[in-house]
Amino acid sequence: MTQVLRQLPKPNHPDLLVGHEHFDDAGVFRLDSHTALVQTLDFFPPLVDDPFTFGRIAAANALSDVYAMGGEPMTAMNIVGFPDKVLPAEVLGDILRGGAERVAAAGAVIVGGHSVRDEEVKYGLSVTGRVHPDRVVTNAGARPGDKLVLTKPLGSGTLTSAAKAEKMPEADLAEAIDVMTELNRSARDAMVAAGVTGATDVTGFGLVGHAFEIADASRVGIRIEAHAVPLMRRAREFAEQKILTRAHKATIDYLGPRLRVGAVDDVLKGLLCDAQTSGGLLIAIASDRLDALLEQIDACGVRWSAIIGEVVEADAPFVELF
Repeated sequence: MTQVLRQLPKPNHPDLLVGHEHFDDAGVFRLDSHTALVQTLDFFPPLVDDPFTFGRIAAANALSDVYAMGGEPMTAMNIVGFPDKVLPAEVLGDILRGGAERVAAAGAVIVGGHSVRDEEVKYGLSVTGRVHPDRVVTNAGARPGDKLVLTKPLGSGTLTSAAKAEKMPEADLAEAIDVMTELNRSARDAMVAAGVTGATDVTGFGLVGHAFEIADASRVGIRIEAHAVPLMRRAREFAEQKILTRAHKATIDYLGPRLRVGAVDDVLKGLLCDAQTSGGLLIAIASDRLDALLEQIDACGVRWSAIIGEVVEADAPFVELF
């Protein structure tokens, strides 16, 4: 997908503040000097069997893109693919109810949507939010000397894969479901109050892949202390059994020599490259603002956080695991 996007013409409009040039989390379009729209879209097949839970996860994941830009979600539209000849309508109703619950928790409103018949269930949202044009947070703002803070543990990719492979009962996914359904609203509040330099959310490209997007957009290097990265309880157990999503290898292959690996074993490397769903925010903040961010994280009720690395000068972008 990255190679395809690079071939597209770059849109040229004075009010387009953020487009697709740096593969940011959402587009941002200025309406006036006080308001800009934040727009995003995300949908995918089920990660869990329970339709209501799936709806909650998918909605939290889509809303996260707005939060990563420092924005406030306002409206959402459902996107649905559904095999109506195979599954009862009640399943779709439960999915939509789950999505609506998370949208309401975000203080936003579902205003409609679109559905198509499909052989496989798919669900997500198109979300529109707002942000002040001067307070947009992008992945291009990281500066050498910044510290990196992650606001959710990793492991959703390997744990949901383990459940699908029947290596663990879905009942054991409680921790992963808790993480995936948690909105990044409090983390957004904390980072905006602290005055961060850049951020992104950690989703399908994995921690390493999204860290590289920051490095590439900001023209810096990213150093991640691998053992400081928080993991869900059984994530390493299943990664040791080589139960990871296919995305982890795609990320490693894409970065190639731009991923530098020190004394980090292959299992942990795989986890840090593995796809996440509705992951946390990866925040870059000036070192002299780090304490302010940590104070805001506590004040805003962010449930998970860890300092995991730093931003360094670089002639060409890279991610280093050490």
